[in-house]
Amino acid sequence: MSRICLFPGTFDPVTLGHTDIINRALPLFDKLYIGIGRNVNKQPMFSEEQRLKWLNEIYAHENKVEALVYEGLTVECCKKIGARFILRGIRYVNDFEYEKAIADMNRSIADNIETLFLTCLPQYTSIASTLVRDVLKNGGDVSRFLPELVSRSL
Repeated sequence: MSRICLFPGTFDPVTLGHTDIINRALPLFDKLYIGIGRNVNKQPMFSEEQRLKWLNEIYAHENKVEALVYEGLTVECCKKIGARFILRGIRYVNDFEYEKAIADMNRSIADNIETLFLTCLPQYTSIASTLVRDVLKNGGDVSRFLPELVSRSL
């Protein structure tokens, strides 16, 4: 049985924190889907097409990775793609508390799908897409927080 995983998020924009988690998760899974979730409560800065393009270009060399856009429940997306695992990145303790509540809800909906947490490397702890967007909106330099491909495209 294949180890298929979904790494859901908004990836608005894709940061070095995201790629850190993805790169370190690759040896754990046979297939890793990066799921750009449509969230009606969030107004993204970058289009779905742009975010998909970034992820597909960053991981063009990696046949285990596929990016997609989904709407609705993450566990429903997992069922559609055959994923038995959800991957989440953790930076701080409060991230874990929030993510654990979501993991518990997901488990109550689909008890055959496990959520796995990876902590980010210390140098990426303070990188959050929300903060990167704030710096961008105010004309600041965010290049040190983004993969080179993303930084060049801004």
